[in-house]
Amino acid sequence: MSLTAEDYGFMAQALRIAERGLYTTSPNPRVGCIIVRDGKVVGKGYHQRAGEPHAEIYALKEAGALAQGATAYVSLEPCNHHGRTPPCVAALINANVARVVAALQDPNPLVSGQGLQALQDASIATDVGVLEAEAREINVGFVSRMTRGRPWVRTKIAASLDGKTALNNGASQWITGSEARRDGHHFRARSCAILTGIGTVLADNPQLNVREVESSRQPLRVIIDNNLDLNPSAKIMRGGGVIVVTVQNDPDRARQLEAGGAEIIMAKKTKAGRVDLELLMQELGRREINEVHVEAGTKLNGALLQANLIDELVLYVAPSLFGSAARGMFDIPELTALKDRRELKINDVRAVGKDFRIIARFIS
Repeated sequence: MSLTAEDYGFMAQALRIAERGLYTTSPNPRVGCIIVRDGKVVGKGYHQRAGEPHAEIYALKEAGALAQGATAYVSLEPCNHHGRTPPCVAALINANVARVVAALQDPNPLVSGQGLQALQDASIATDVGVLEAEAREINVGFVSRMTRGRPWVRTKIAASLDGKTALNNGASQWITGSEARRDGHHFRARSCAILTGIGTVLADNPQLNVREVESSRQPLRVIIDNNLDLNPSAKIMRGGGVIVVTVQNDPDRARQLEAGGAEIIMAKKTKAGRVDLELLMQELGRREINEVHVEAGTKLNGALLQANLIDELVLYVAPSLFGSAARGMFDIPELTALKDRRELKINDVRAVGKDFRIIARFIS
């Protein structure tokens, strides 16, 4: 069946509905669904939390008998397997819908295409790829975990106009205004885990939780702490959900942190005796972490950059100058040739209060 302008319009509605689960669906994908009959929306729904009904179930329930002969627009291929909930394909077939339009095929290579095939086998017309790029963006972390085995890594940095993140003495609060800091909490809220280094924890004693936006869940806090220097009374330990990643085998220190509610991960070492960040990302992927939000200092930022683990940069730029002696964004070796520079594609630039926010991705 050829696609129409109406197909794109209705899928855009399904994608907007899917975004309602931006902060809540982890580790599941964000999915929206609308049921359309005779050009009118008769049912809509979105996936809210893992273990709860999927978007199609809510939409079919709202549509009731009107789902028969209707078209279902779903932002992700309907599932055809038993997970935390029954398969949505069976519900669509039982409702006697006439057609299913999916924005994105399931990125899981083990199940990709099976849902659409089951619908076709039941004589239900299917189309896929409508607003695919937009659907992929909503679930960029889920797609990353399914296809690469690791989370999408988004690094947030606040810097001066001359690219400095702190004075030479370490002072950094606050570089940007309250509006930019509040905006940054949206990225915290959508993430599954916030990653930082022990240097940031010791210097700033941050909480690294979501406070400025309404959210029913808090992301995990993951701390790279090579030598187990974390104080059990640090603010970041409050409320649980803390993982300390180390290469230091110190049972006494580990027990103190565990008593404070932290989980200790003994990581593989690099040749330099530090946490192997690439293997850590694979471990986070195994733990169903879709998106990692990094708020760290120059050392960890530099290590992630050198390991090619940063997928996206969220940079808040303040209209101020710190001077050449101040600290930069990434602690990386000096470049001696322009051909070795890391280039980025800027996807978004906008004013946030008195500051500017730049969202960019590295060009591979």
